[in-house]
Amino acid sequence: MRPQRTQGAIILRGDEHDAQTADQALLDRREPNWQHNDPWRVLRIQAEFVEGFDALSQLPPAVSVFGSARSTPEQPLYQQAEALGRKLTEAGFGVITGGGPGVMEAANKGAQETGGLSVGLGIELPFEQGLNPYVSLGVNFRYFFARKTMFLKYSRGFIALPGGFGTFDELFEALTLIQTKKVTHFPVVLLGTEFWCGLLDWVRGNVEGGGFISAGDLDLVTITDDPDEAVAAMGSPNGAT
Repeated sequence: MRPQRTQGAIILRGDEHDAQTADQALLDRREPNWQHNDPWRVLRIQAEFVEGFDALSQLPPAVSVFGSARSTPEQPLYQQAEALGRKLTEAGFGVITGGGPGVMEAANKGAQETGGLSVGLGIELPFEQGLNPYVSLGVNFRYFFARKTMFLKYSRGFIALPGGFGTFDELFEALTLIQTKKVTHFPVVLLGTEFWCGLLDWVRGNVEGGGFISAGDLDLVTITDDPDEAVAAMGSPNGAT
């Protein structure tokens, strides 16, 4: 089967599959016709926000789960994410992920198989694999920044399992918005002490120790190995914390 990716409502295969993604085109300063193309992109970006808001506006309280796309079903990390999806659903939350494989798929699976709402917010990538089969409500985005807005707007909190740059990106963006009070109370949990402790030790020693963040900023984060503790940190779906 030929490789394929989606760009909004468009399916790209063959030579078209290798064309720039929407984000690449937007950020490419060498584009010769930017002064003509970018104004039209603004309308497309606007439409993407409208579509996302429309699709997600009726969501019940939900929690976003992040983590590696490379985890496989036989690995403990996948199984932990699946259990987390079940526990979030049992606590009354919907589950939001990036809609991909690995940890995202596992959390969606746990939510769907427990009868909960399982949301996937996909993104156009050159190596896109599509939304996983456990997503019950999916939205595909062209632009990362539109997708990130949806994660923050429709989540009560974030739970991050071990992952790569994408997981770090979502984690630190959330912490920045909390620290600068761009969002109200927004719990963030790091699930997996062996993976995350080294990062927090470095932040505590080099970043906080160097005066680059304030003492107490790390209090924004809960770190645990217990999925039940991670769910409890999200508070109550009715809004109590």
